[in-house]
Order: sequence, then structure tokens, then C-alpha cells
Amino acid sequence: METVRLLDLHIDRPAQQVRRGDQVLPVGGLSWRLLDCLLAHGNAVVDFDTLADQVWAPAVVGEDAISQRVKLLRQALGDDGRRPRYIRSVRGRGYQLCASPQPVMRDAVASAGTGTEGAPVAPGARAPARWVWLAGVTVVAAAVVFALVRPASAPASPAEAVLQRAAYYAGIGQASNNERAIALYRQALQIDPESLSARRGLARALAADACLFNGARERAQEALVLSSELVLKAPEDAAGWAARGYAHDCLGAMSHAMADYRQALRRDPGDERTRASLAYLQQEKGDLAQALQDNLSLRAPERVRFRDVQVARELELLGFTDAAARRHAHNFQLYPDNVFANIAWPHSLLAMGESAKAQQALDQALARGTPHPQLLRLQGEMLLLRGNRKGAAEAFEQSRALRPQQSMGQTLAGLYGDPAPAPTWIAERLQMLEGQGDDGWSDTALERAMVLQAQGDEAAALVALHHAVNAGFRDAAWLRATPLFAPLHGAAGWQELLDTIEKDVSAQRARVLAAPWRPTDLDGLSAARAAGTR
Repeated sequence: METVRLLDLHIDRPAQQVRRGDQVLPVGGLSWRLLDCLLAHGNAVVDFDTLADQVWAPAVVGEDAISQRVKLLRQALGDDGRRPRYIRSVRGRGYQLCASPQPVMRDAVASAGTGTEGAPVAPGARAPARWVWLAGVTVVAAAVVFALVRPASAPASPAEAVLQRAAYYAGIGQASNNERAIALYRQALQIDPESLSARRGLARALAADACLFNGARERAQEALVLSSELVLKAPEDAAGWAARGYAHDCLGAMSHAMADYRQALRRDPGDERTRASLAYLQQEKGDLAQALQDNLSLRAPERVRFRDVQVARELELLGFTDAAARRHAHNFQLYPDNVFANIAWPHSLLAMGESAKAQQALDQALARGTPHPQLLRLQGEMLLLRGNRKGAAEAFEQSRALRPQQSMGQTLAGLYGDPAPAPTWIAERLQMLEGQGDDGWSDTALERAMVLQAQGDEAAALVALHHAVNAGFRDAAWLRATPLFAPLHGAAGWQELLDTIEKDVSAQRARVLAAPWRPTDLDGLSAARAAGTR
């Protein structure tokens, strides 16, 4: 059941939206997943173990945590635990809905667009590193609901039941459930080879595997083939263009991804997940003010799982450090299963020079079961700051092993491995980097700068960093804080590089502060960095 009624509640499961009349209720995150799990079981009692497994896994939670989340869900629904209308407690067993959810027939199922639950730090066409922590965040997670878009005139697919179950698993946002979704979408295509919904869903789940769950690059390539077929078969289908944009994004082809996202938005301007995905790429191109404006303009931001992480990151890059830090810390506590929130907070603390707090947050993030190369790279940086080169080398090697196709991981593992890299390896690495395209990202230029620095050519390393800035790199705070570029701090031209970034960011910061859409937590600030910025 995609859309259901629970008494007076209208629940759109693909859109993850709950309405009472014209009012959209604030049900999102874990509260939404809890409600969706209860809906999936009808009015049967759902025991604590099942709830923990289907809503919180791989995190381990007890009955108290589940009860607290039920309380928050009841508050969002306007329910009273003493006289429950929607969700009742079954003492010693679990919870159940007070009434059976009833399916709602709809003329058409609107596209849910590209997902964000996040990052696509994905292997690129040349296996880019997505050095920037969020790497495609937005495009990534709702690999799911997006799949069930069907024109009103199309008959129901004979694989409809399988498609709905596949979308359910894809929407959970975990590696094991995404794998179940892939298997179910393949099964749906066997039942109904002409199903566009199955093709969309399979394309997005395959791309999500590469972007979010450290899957093989070949899966993103298969997603690109499937979504390209969709675009040919149904050129006016916005969801098909968005799926192809996501596949391009996960393969690192930024310009192609942006073009496809724009095609999707031209056909469906209300597709907010695709708009957020495009905003992320604009952020990576250095257009921070526009990216922030687009993310803040979303009418239903609760549907875009990584939107809050993106907004915090854009504020950070714009120099609004205090406002960004509050948001990063909030996201880190609220979304323990969100890999990009887990990366963002320790990264931000490192950039602020709070190395002890950064290590504490990183230790917590590493224990949360959201493996990602950037977490391990952060670990390597923290160990270098403490002078532990051997430990850093091990962390960089673990990062490389997690996604061996990524170029940045290969470079860091080579530069800091034991024994130290030979001059011939450095020369060969430079030649390889100069022969590959950057696909619109700044990663390759950053990587070249690291290798040139290791070669002892400081002037050439700074030129490479300027190329990174020209490509959109704006993280001056990280450049100052990371040990990876410490040898360049005294080089002629280092301050000029930082000033180049600051000049562009200052103009964008002033634009944000003068805009009517600026976040309320920036009220009272001036464009100068001294006011609420670092």
C-alpha cells in the first residue's frame, strides 16, 4: 500500500508524508520509519525485537529507546498514550496500530525524486575520491520511493506487490535492506519485463549501493545503462532523468549529472529531492549561496534526509562557523545512522582546530556502524596531528581497501605507507593524475597537490591547489587545519591561496546576509567574519 488512511490521517508512504486534512504533520526520520514499520504490519502487534531490527538496525537499542520514540511519534500525530487513537501499547509485547490502515487509490503516484540520504562519495568514471566529506550526499538516499512512479493511464503491473516491498526495503537506507531491494526489483522485472517502475527502482538501488554502501563501480554502471534505457523509452518521464542523473553522480560525472537533474526538474519542478541533489553539486562547484538558497527553498525538507547536513555544510563553507557547528552537532546527535552526519561533525571540529573534540566525535562515529572512506581518512589526519605516522598509514590503507577504486585513497595509502614512496612511484602517480579528467570535481587537483608536495615542488603544489579552487573547492578552514598540507604553510603563495578563497566566499556571505531567505540563526550578523564567523 503506497498511500493509506489511518482513521483521519492521510499517509503517503513514497513521499514519507503524514497529513491531517491540509496540515502536514512533523513526522520524519526515525519517527517516520517507526510509523512505516507499524503500517507494514497492519494492526498486528509488532514486538520490540522486530521494531529494533526493522527501524534501528544495525544500531542496538533497548525497550526504553523504542518507547521514547513511540512517545515522540505520538506527539507528532497528536495522540495520547493514556487514551490512544492511533498507536496503542501492548504490555510486555510491543505496539500496534489502533485501526487497520486502509489503501487509498490514487490517479497517479508522483515521483519522489532523487534521494538524499546522501552522500555520493562514489567511485567516479575515473574513480574520483570525493575528497569533500559529503560527496554527493543529497543524491543518495531515497533510492527508493522514487521507483514507483506510474502514469495514471498505465495499468497496474503484475509485479505490483513485489515492487511495493522492494520500495519499502530501499527506503530504509541500510546496506542489507538495499540489497534485498535490488533482489526484489530484479524479481519484479522477471515478472513484468516492461515495468518502468522496476527499472527505475533497480537503477536507483544499484547506484545507491555504489554511492552509500561501498559497492562495486560496476553496479553504478549498470544503473546508468538501465536509466539511459528509461530516458529513451519515456523521454518525458522526470523520474527517469533523475535516476540517470543519480547514476552519473555516483560515477563521478558531475556535468552529466547536473544536466540530467535539470532535465528532471524541467519536467517536474516539484521534485524536491532532485532539487536538493542539484544543490549539492552546485555547492561542490563553489556556488555556495545558490546551493543554500535552493536547500532552504524546499517546501518539505523533512523528505530529503541529507538536506540538514547540506545546509550545515554550506553555512560552514560560507564562514558562519557558529551556526554551522550548532547544526552539525544537532545532526550528529539526531541521526546516528546517517553516515554523512557522522562525517560532518568531526570534520567540522577538525577545521575549527578543536582536535580533541574532533577525535572524540570521530571515535563515536566510527563505532556507529556506518563505514565510509572519509571517516578513515579523518582518522588518518587525526593520527598525523598526534605524530603517529604509522597509525595514520594503517588508517589510510583501511580507507583505500574500503573503496579500492578511488584514486584519492590509493594516493594517500601510497604517500604515507611503509616504506615511503620512491621517486619513481611519485612520478608515475603524477603522470597518471595528469592523464585523467576531473569530471568537474576538485578532487584530482587536490590529489596532484599532495603528490607534488611529496616531490618537494611547493610552487607546483600551490598551482594545483589554485586549480582546485577554480573547480569549486572552498574549504579554507580545512586547508589551514589538516596536516596533509602542513609543509606548504610557510611557502610563498600560501596566504594568497587562502585570500583567493576568502574573497569569493566573502562576496557570497554578504549575498546570503542581504537575502530575505537567509536562515534565522544568521539574523544580526554582518558580512565580516568577525561577527559570528571564524
